[in-house]
Amino acid sequence: MTRVDFYILKENAPGNRYTLACRIAEKAWRQGHRVLIHAGGIDEARHMDRLLWTFREQSFIPHGLLGQVDAGINPVLIGHGNESPQEHEVLINLAPEPPTFLGQFERIAELIDNDPQYRKQGRMRFRFYREHGYPLNTHEIA
Repeated sequence: MTRVDFYILKENAPGNRYTLACRIAEKAWRQGHRVLIHAGGIDEARHMDRLLWTFREQSFIPHGLLGQVDAGINPVLIGHGNESPQEHEVLINLAPEPPTFLGQFERIAELIDNDPQYRKQGRMRFRFYREHGYPLNTHEIA
């Protein structure tokens, strides 16, 4: 069954859920996993695309927008809506709700920062996963 990890940025933690998404995507990619970053919309997807180019000077993460790049040679894809590539193992969810295709992933990362509305949506997602029997883990990030 898909494992769900909630990463909660503490109040004084540097960055936001977008920079945390970059860090988690980079770590998963370096460990050999294929990653889908699921954005809440096209603007958020484009923001993540730009951020993955610039978030760390000495880092390069091969990535692209789903439907615009070859999914076979880009281990990190950024999508939104109901699009989902095949054969990706890690889902990083930035959308307000869990995606409909979440069961195809081995692992889901839910990222929560200090935005009050996003925290509220995160609690709703946590209840959704718990009610559907997903194994849950919580990590506080300083």
